[in-house]
Parts: sequence; structure tokens; C-alpha cells
Amino acid sequence: MSYRIPELLSPAGNMDCLNAAVSGGCDAVYAGCDRFGARAFAGNFTSDEFVEAIERMHIFGKRIYLTLNTLIKPEEFNEIYDFVKPFYEAGLDGVIVQDIGVISLLAGSFPDMEIHASTQMSISSVYGVRLLQNMGVCRVVTSRELSLTEIADIQKETGAELECFIHGAMCYSYSGMCLMSSFLGGRSGNRGRCAGPCRQPYSIGKIKDKYLLSMKDLCTIDILDELIEAGISSFKIEGRMKSPAYVYGVTEIYRRNIDYVLDHPGAGYCPSEEDRRHLVELYSRGGISDGYYHRHNGLSLITVEKGSYKREDTGEPEPDRRRIHLNACFEAYAGQNIKLKAALAENEMQMSEREVRSRDIRCPEIVVSGVAAEQASTRPMGEADFRKQLRKTGESDFIFDNIEIKTDGKSFVRVASINDIRRRALEEIRGRMLDGYKRSL
Repeated sequence: MSYRIPELLSPAGNMDCLNAAVSGGCDAVYAGCDRFGARAFAGNFTSDEFVEAIERMHIFGKRIYLTLNTLIKPEEFNEIYDFVKPFYEAGLDGVIVQDIGVISLLAGSFPDMEIHASTQMSISSVYGVRLLQNMGVCRVVTSRELSLTEIADIQKETGAELECFIHGAMCYSYSGMCLMSSFLGGRSGNRGRCAGPCRQPYSIGKIKDKYLLSMKDLCTIDILDELIEAGISSFKIEGRMKSPAYVYGVTEIYRRNIDYVLDHPGAGYCPSEEDRRHLVELYSRGGISDGYYHRHNGLSLITVEKGSYKREDTGEPEPDRRRIHLNACFEAYAGQNIKLKAALAENEMQMSEREVRSRDIRCPEIVVSGVAAEQASTRPMGEADFRKQLRKTGESDFIFDNIEIKTDGKSFVRVASINDIRRRALEEIRGRMLDGYKRSL
């Protein structure tokens, strides 16, 4: 039995969370900029930071989607084009949209960029999906209230890419249709400012101070095989306001379990108790459920007795930032220009199928020349001296695995010159890896 390979889509409220998602094994992230996103209180990115985020994701052969998933006021509409343009030119993969007018504008202005319909549109039928397909939408984030059977039927009837939530917070109301926060406190969920009134205790009749509207968190670790079999294109983790430790932990657990199902089709699937426990410890609002995938509604989805925000502090450190591994050869002969050859390490060349998407990020070996090496007047520099300096890649996206040194044992090269040739080599590799993503209007 063969399955569609689903994308694992992680939240990135800021750059630390983006790095955590990459380290955890995501295929893509969704992130908001400082305007027009449905999480106004997340860390979010400035415009410059978002361009950096696009480039970082593409360095690793992964994708990034901009959340432009609020309702837009008439006076804001003319700002959308200028807002999206620099991201489009940097290679933005897609935009997640709630406002139907914004869909029309993006489809007519930015060719080659995917448009995804947000769950805030509350699309719950074949007819809704077909309408959006005709408008240029290539992916629909389905309403969270759909059952697994309904999702599979929509996919079969329309052939559309469907994105579904697999973990994180659930909303009591139909997504995009809740006005409770707006009515009670003037903070609209459709403008990214939901105050979460459903997370507060309420009383009705003889029932006093119970969490009657507070949904348990979604956790689908036990039914991943069913979700894959349903033909869902993208598995979405909620949490753009969560910590890097949460993003890494949830992403890593789902990555391993998704890969197991894909690698062992028909062999039976049962996640470990340790993974179940760890997901709850990372964050849980009074319990977990598998949402509406196998039930229409019911008290089993509501916390009732427990508070809205219960979280165990696991004390987990933030994950190491993932780097691209390189091999290099450095040449230093007295009186000749120094040279640095660099290329992706073999393990980077053998990227998984999910990391090689629509573009090939592999780049050929590059060669960079620098100043002439000097004749050493006292102690010449040895292999260890050169290697130590070349390994100082700092906060770049790269790290050297192996550095071959070729020298005559008579040479001296100033530290600034070694730093310069290393910097230029890394910039050239980075530039070549990103060239295929750039666009122009």
C-alpha cells in the first residue's frame, strides 16, 4: 500500500521557533509578519526578519507560508500588494488567507505563489473547495469540525490539497465565525486579537464555575495512519504563540511517527506511551482528545473541571540550531594566492524526498581565491592553525565537517585574510542555493 507523503507543517512565532521547527524535522513552517496575521500577540517577524526566514527555510529545502489570515479593512486593502511584494521576490512559497478579496488580489498580482485558504474561512464541503479552486486557491485548510470520513470524501471529489490540524489548541466555535471576544472586550478573533473568553469558567443553573466552553487540546498521535490514509496533504501543528521547546518537541515526535507509518505501510501502528506522555507534558489545556475526526461533538472534547492553561515545565533546553554541513579544501603556498574549495557534504547531498521539493538546492563545488600567502619569518602556520580559523563559521547556516589542508609548511596568512575567504565562500554557496527561489515582477 502506498500513501501520499504528507507535509509536516510547524508553527513559527519567531526565529527561535523557526529554528526549532527545522531542527525537529518539519517540512514547512507558517509564520506571521507584524501585520495582517491571526496571532497579533505572537512574537511575529518584521519585514526584514521575514525575508531572512524565507531564505533560511529555503537553505534547508523547506517551505514557508505567510499568515495573512485576518479580515482586511477597506482602507488597508491597497497596502496588501506592497506588503507581500518583497516576500514574493524573496521566494515566499505561499500565503494563508481568510479574506476572499485578498485571494482575488493575490491571484491576479503574484504568479507562481501558492494561495491557501485559511481554516478561518470555515470550508466544510466539496462546494466550498471547488469555489476556491476556481479562484486560484491550491490548498484548503479545512474546518476543524470535519470528520475524517468527510475530509477523505472532499479530497476524493476535488483532488485538492487539504491541510488539517493534527495537534494543538481547539476552538469551541466554528473557526472564523466566533465573535465572542469582540462582543465582550472589543478584541476580534478575526483581526488576530482573540482574548480567549471560552477559556474562562462559567456558571449555568446549578453548574457553577466550570470550564464549559474550554476545549481539550487536539492530539492525533494515535491515528496518524488513518490521517495519512485519508490523503491529507499537510499535517498542521498549532502553536505560533508557543515556546521553541514546544515547537521542537511536538515536531520531532510527529516527524518520527509519520516516518514510521510511511516506512512500514500496512504493518500496524501504535505510538509509544513515552511519546504520548511527552506531548501532554509539553503543553495541555486540561487534557487531550483526537478532536472531531471520529466524533461529532460531546463532553469528551471539553475540559469542564480543569483550568484552561495547564502546562508541565519539562525543563527541556532549546534544541541546537541545524546547520548545513560542508567539506572543504584550503590551499596556502608562500607567494601564491590562497584558495578555498567548498561543497556540500555527502549527507547533505542525499536529502530525503520531502526536502527536495520543486527546486534542486544542491550546488556545485565553489572555489574562492584570496591574497597571496606570505613567507613565514619565524613560525609557519600548520594545518591545525588553518583548520581552527576556517571552522569559525559563527551564526551562519553552515558548518565544516572536513577541511583538507594543502600547504608547503613555509606559509603565513593573516587571520583577517582567512576570515575573508571563508566568509566569501559561504556567501557564494548560500547565494547559489537561493538563486532558484528568487522572483521578479
